Amino acid sequence: MADGTTETQADQNVTDGFHLLIDALKLNRVETIYNVPGIPITDLGRYAQAQGLRVLSFRHEQHAGYAAAAAGFLTKRPGICMTVSAPGFLNGLTALAHATTNCWPMILISGSSEREIVDLQRGDYEEMDQLAVARPHAKAAYRILEAQDIGLGVARAFRAATTGRPGGVYLDIPGALLGQVMDEVEGKNSLRQVVDLNAASVPAPTAVDRALDVLEAAKKPLMIIGKGAAYAQCDDTVRALVETLGFPYLPMSMAKGLLPDTHPQCASAARSLVLKESDCVFLVGARLNWLLSHGQGKGWGEPGQKSFVQIDIEPTEMDSNQAISAPLIGDIESCASALLEKIGGNWTKPSENWTGAVREKVETNVARMAPRLRNNNSPMDYQGALGVIKEVMAEHQDTILVNEGANALDQCRSIVDIHKPRKRLDVGTWGIMGIGMGSAVAAAVETGNQVLCVEGDSAFGFSGMEVETICRYDLPVCIVIFNNNGIYRGDGENWGGGEDPSTTVFVKDAKYELMMQAFGGAGVVATNPDELRRTIADAFATRKPTLINAVIAEDAGRESGNIGNLNPSSVVAQRLYPQAKK
Repeated sequence: MADGTTETQADQNVTDGFHLLIDALKLNRVETIYNVPGIPITDLGRYAQAQGLRVLSFRHEQHAGYAAAAAGFLTKRPGICMTVSAPGFLNGLTALAHATTNCWPMILISGSSEREIVDLQRGDYEEMDQLAVARPHAKAAYRILEAQDIGLGVARAFRAATTGRPGGVYLDIPGALLGQVMDEVEGKNSLRQVVDLNAASVPAPTAVDRALDVLEAAKKPLMIIGKGAAYAQCDDTVRALVETLGFPYLPMSMAKGLLPDTHPQCASAARSLVLKESDCVFLVGARLNWLLSHGQGKGWGEPGQKSFVQIDIEPTEMDSNQAISAPLIGDIESCASALLEKIGGNWTKPSENWTGAVREKVETNVARMAPRLRNNNSPMDYQGALGVIKEVMAEHQDTILVNEGANALDQCRSIVDIHKPRKRLDVGTWGIMGIGMGSAVAAAVETGNQVLCVEGDSAFGFSGMEVETICRYDLPVCIVIFNNNGIYRGDGENWGGGEDPSTTVFVKDAKYELMMQAFGGAGVVATNPDELRRTIADAFATRKPTLINAVIAEDAGRESGNIGNLNPSSVVAQRLYPQAKK
């Protein structure tokens, strides 16, 4: 070269988009990327691995995305999912929307075609205006076009994903950006570390006073604790608030364990009673969405009977379904701390007439269910199988339970107690199918804990190929498939009388355990609760990837689990098809 510097020396003084993106992620404490490799991000994954990041490759982008979403919930930092363009991006987009709906921080990074080709629709490889597609389904979406802006783009994504109400963020990376070269020192100086990702948002003093006035006036108060409270990771503060107020409380499914489900104030086993009879509902990290019947209907008592107090960081959540008498706008730790400080030692707990009636109902219902959980039927029913899962979770309280399905989900979340925070991952706000294997991988990777994944056979079908991923990374995941040969039940009939099976029926006696054996894991069968108990114990002892084909009676389930009321009824069906009346 003219100045005497060799080309090799010059190359050592530059960096490129690949390494700037990796450096930006590392600067913001990213340790793990969940991805499916391919054009144009294959080398990005290789370079990230070479630079010390853990890069886990999945068989399908949707499950890599579900893993990133679950990682965001477990860590309070954005889970990172990386996909190829167009179809790969669309596969990951489902998980991004899932994260946004659940208010979990996640960043979806997808390679894409160049703007000048996309905008003129010239027919590039996997051409798609991904930024436009992502925007309606994400909290924010950004595209980076210049290498010097990579640090800014990553910082914007991290800030947007975590500040205020968390959510999913899309980061569009055109393939040519990764190969752009710039001065190494300038590149390093262009990177940004985001400070105080989960900034406090303190409620107004007048709002605290108003909330305490409403709560103090209640005769039959109820707390509902949502997964937002579990996400907040201020476990001691929430527990202090619950125990200081003395209210019965209902944990939503992923808030189970924030206080042990065996806590004397837990009213899960008296859910119908407390929802109907309470006169004041205090929502902590929970939303009055479909999971709570929007706070209305016959299960909620008479219209106008209740007042509502709500903690939420998003002001527009207030009054979304019911008038909120006392909104507390702020993060959960700040709001709970402000309430406790104002209360001091001056609080009168609810009357024993109320709390005693709730406790009596809980104990009665628990005692009524207990014998059903101790049966040893073969094939199993849900109660006998879940009685074993309940015992396992009591004995291994650090185990993370992943759960999805219809009957497998509905009955598991009501029967199986969780004893520690963030030890239950499930389908979340959308009630979707397919999160199982991705969430199981994230739980094992992010915590190192044993994972127990309880799946309906239908739910497992959405992500079952990821058992290869679990085996490839030798993760301590034990999958229990409740196999009743179909969706809801395995004894459905073809209403037309044809040779095809019913739309809800699977291959009879499918040998799911052989899938795990095919990839080097342990695959076994359990036909009764005693066998299920033994096979789970073996899996936990070895921490080896294990799949247990748990044989459930075909007729043990019911249509749509506990949400059959959401099926639209057909007057015509009642006349034309006798089977519809079953």
